[in-house]
Amino acid sequence: MANLFDKWKEGLARTSKAAFGQIATILGAAEVTPETWEELEAALIQADLGIETTDVVLDALEKRADSEGIVRTRDLWAALRDELRKQLAAPPPIELPASPTVILIVGVNGSGKTTTIAKLGQYFTQQNKRVMLGAADTYRAAAVDQLETWAGRLNLPIISGQMGGDAGAVAYDTVQAAMSRGSEVVIIDTAGRLHTRFNLMEELKKVYRVVGKSMPGAPHHVWLVMDATTGQNALQQARAFKDAVKVTGVVLAKLDSSARGGMAFAIQRELKLPIFFAGLGEKPDDLQPFDPDAFIDGILAQQ
Repeated sequence: MANLFDKWKEGLARTSKAAFGQIATILGAAEVTPETWEELEAALIQADLGIETTDVVLDALEKRADSEGIVRTRDLWAALRDELRKQLAAPPPIELPASPTVILIVGVNGSGKTTTIAKLGQYFTQQNKRVMLGAADTYRAAAVDQLETWAGRLNLPIISGQMGGDAGAVAYDTVQAAMSRGSEVVIIDTAGRLHTRFNLMEELKKVYRVVGKSMPGAPHHVWLVMDATTGQNALQQARAFKDAVKVTGVVLAKLDSSARGGMAFAIQRELKLPIFFAGLGEKPDDLQPFDPDAFIDGILAQQ
């Protein structure tokens, strides 16, 4: 357990130092003044919590300060941790309702999508599940090559398509192969859609429909990979994916490379989506199930 906490602490070090270090300075040994709330508001927004979440947290803090008679800023620290924790819901258990359970992975180019798929393959393999990968990003040869390399490294079967080929056909073939080979979990990559490109989003909808035709009830999950380094800018992209396909959850990638981990709060409040996994490093086992308590402790660990 200690090693797991260290992994979260190390993975969130940049967010903790850059964003919440400023808050630690504000919550020093001074008296609580109107300026305290203004400075906290600016710091929380800068930490990428989002305006709505910041307003909710500050409102609750001010009420607690009044009711509990808090007059020193340092005494606000524990209350801040409590209020931040209230903004993060633990994700529901990941259900595998069918065999195979089909997971469609979506996200923009550069979000860490392909690497995340490999890490998910490793995760489910460690759960003693038979996993198959589908390389349906036929728009980018490097994406197919990268996933094939990961599949070889992790000893996972993979169905790939030709560059420029029909992505829907690859997805269909992947599900059919998984059914015939007795796979329990299928993870399908898709092209990194630019959310401003209408035709590409329409193509993603087509892949979604084709997967449904390949197996009743599929896809059972649609997970959006979001790049933590992009902060609030990723939310507009996320809304576009929600409109295009029925996104059921988020994988927050590159937390270890980001000083904007506070966007986890905005994801849950504004997108109303659970965060299932967090990327805390480059190794396959650095993808961890999202733990709200470990996340909060991690972003506050440096203080």
